[in-house]
Amino acid sequence: MPFGRTLIAVGLILVAAGVLISFGGRLPLRMGRLPGDIYIHGKNSSFYFPLTTCILLSVLFSLVLWIIGKFR
Repeated sequence: MPFGRTLIAVGLILVAAGVLISFGGRLPLRMGRLPGDIYIHGKNSSFYFPLTTCILLSVLFSLVLWIIGKFR
């Protein structure tokens, strides 16, 4: 029974990720271009580090894993 619940949870997560990817371009804030992301453009090079995006994804994944662990 726990394996079935895990498969259902993974399926729901995949569906949510698919919806976000499909409609992500229409959202007002695009992932990877959030305020707080570091972008340095030099004369011959550029550096980009999505700091805010990394923090947001970390919090989101932690929340999802916490919810999955709560139901086990």
